[in-house]
Amino acid sequence: MFEIGKDIFKHGFLSASGNRSGRRRMRVLYYLFMIAFAVFAVRTLQLGLEGTDRARRAGADGAWTAQRADIIDRNGDILAKNIMSGHIILRTPSVKDRDAVAQIIHQILPYEYTLAQALDLVNSGRKFMYIKKYASDAQRDVVENAKLTGLEIEAEQKRRYPKRRLFSHVVGFVGRDGYGLEGAERIYDDYLRENTDPLQLSLDARIQSIFYEQLSMAMQHYQAKAAMGMLMNARTGEMIAMVSLPDYDPENINLDPAANRLFKPLRGVYEMGSIFKIFNTAMAMENGIDKEYYIAEAFPIKDKFGRVAARIGDVRSFKPPRPELTVEEIMLYSCNAGSAQIALDLPDGTQQEFFKRLHFDEPLELEFGTTERPLMPQKWGPVERATMSFGHGISVTPMHLLLAVNAMTNGGIYIYPTLLKRGVGPIRGERVLSEDISSRLRQIMFNIAEQTSGKQARVAGIQIGGKTATAEKYENGRVNHKKNLTAFAGIFPVAAPQYTILVILDEPKGTEESFGLRTAAWNAVPTTGKILDSILPLLFE
Repeated sequence: MFEIGKDIFKHGFLSASGNRSGRRRMRVLYYLFMIAFAVFAVRTLQLGLEGTDRARRAGADGAWTAQRADIIDRNGDILAKNIMSGHIILRTPSVKDRDAVAQIIHQILPYEYTLAQALDLVNSGRKFMYIKKYASDAQRDVVENAKLTGLEIEAEQKRRYPKRRLFSHVVGFVGRDGYGLEGAERIYDDYLRENTDPLQLSLDARIQSIFYEQLSMAMQHYQAKAAMGMLMNARTGEMIAMVSLPDYDPENINLDPAANRLFKPLRGVYEMGSIFKIFNTAMAMENGIDKEYYIAEAFPIKDKFGRVAARIGDVRSFKPPRPELTVEEIMLYSCNAGSAQIALDLPDGTQQEFFKRLHFDEPLELEFGTTERPLMPQKWGPVERATMSFGHGISVTPMHLLLAVNAMTNGGIYIYPTLLKRGVGPIRGERVLSEDISSRLRQIMFNIAEQTSGKQARVAGIQIGGKTATAEKYENGRVNHKKNLTAFAGIFPVAAPQYTILVILDEPKGTEESFGLRTAAWNAVPTTGKILDSILPLLFE
C-alpha cells in the first residue's frame, strides 16, 4: 500500500488525454490518506490500551474469589480468611459526565465531600485518586449501579485473623505478597495458595481460648516472664491447644516486639526438672531395680578416684515419710537424692540409650515445624548421670517433653504430633516402653495428683495423673535460687489416657497465698487445675 502511494506521488497519473492535472489530484488524495491512516493507527492503539486496562479492572471487579484458602479449627471455626475489599477510585481524564460523577461522590460520602468539593475533585485533572478505601458494600453498590466512566471499583484481598492473638503462633501470618511467613500459613502455604477448600486444623478454638485466658491470668498473677500450655490427643497425636505467651497481633506484627514471635514450645530449650523422674523411674523398672534407698540429707557423688565431686540434696521442705524409699516412692515424693542413687545403679549407657529412644538427642522434624536441638552433656560421668535423673544438666524443648511423657503413659507408644484433624483409630507410632511399665507409671502419677504435689490439679468426676517440676535456672555458671521454671505434666483419664497436658511458667514469683514460695505446686499445678476444670466438659461432651 505504501509502495503504491509513493509510486503515484513520484510519477503522477496521466489521463488519456495526457493532462497532468490528475497528478495533482492524486497527490492531495495521498496526503489525505496518510493523515487518515495516522489517526486510525493512534486511535486503534489508544483503544487497545484502554480496552486492556478496562478488561483488567473489570476482571478485578468481577473476580471476587479468594486467592488463598481459609484456615479453620476442628469444629469449622474460622482462624484465617481472605476478605475481599473494594476501593472506590477516580480517573478524571476518563470522566464524561462530570456533574453525575460529582453527585455520586457526594451521595456515598456526604460528610466528607460537599457537592461543590466533589465537583472540584472531578475537575482537578488528577489522573488517579482513591475516593474511598475499603468502601462498604452499600457504597460499592451505588458506584456499580451508576456505571459512570472514570468512577470505578478496585478490588483488593486482605488476610484477616478473627481470633487475632489467640492463634498467632500456631496460625502465623502472611506477607504483603500473600505468601505465608510463620505458623500454619508458612507450613501449608502451597495448599493454601492452590486450593479453595479450607485447611482444617486439629486445634479447638474453645479449648485454646481457655488455655489462653488461664495462662494470661497466671502470667500476670505470678508475674512470670512467659507461659506455655499444650494439650494433645494421646492416641492420635492431634494437637488440641498450643499457647505461647507473650504473643503478637498477626494483623499488625509491628505492634509487638519481634521476640514475641518466638514459639517457645518448639523453639525454647529448658531444664525441665523433676518431670524427668518419670523417665528415671521407667529406666529403673526396665532394669529390674527393686529395692529401697536410704535418703540422706545430701547424697554424695564420688568421682572415679573416690573423691566427693558433688552432693545431691532436696529442697528444704522435703520430708520423706521414712528414711528408706522404694523406686515408686522416690518418684511419688519427688526425691532428688533417691533419683540420683537410682541413676547410678543403672548399667552404663542406659541413660544415653533411653534418651535416644525419646529423641532427646536430636531436633524433632514435625509436620508443623522443626524444634530446637536439646542440649545434652558433653560427658556422662557420675555427676551428670545423677543430675539428669531429676532434670538438671539436660535441656529440651517443651514439645520434646510433652511427646516423651505421652509415650511413657499411653501404653508405651511414641507418637509424632499433627496439626491436622485426624479420625479416631489405632495408635500409630514406635514402641519405646512396655505396656506394663506404662501402666505402673500412670498409677504413680495418679497418686501424685491425689496425695502429694499435684493435688491442686484434681477435678471432680475424672481421674487425673501428673508430675510436677521446679527447675532452678543457671546464670553465669551459677544457680540462681531466685529464678526457676515450673511445670506440670498431666494425663487423663488415668486408666486409659486420652489426653496429655503440659503447663509451664517461666520465672514465676512467690505470692502472699504461696507464702513467697515459687515451686510448681503453688503456681503451675493450680493453673492446670483451672484449665482442666473448664475444658473437661468440652472434651467429653
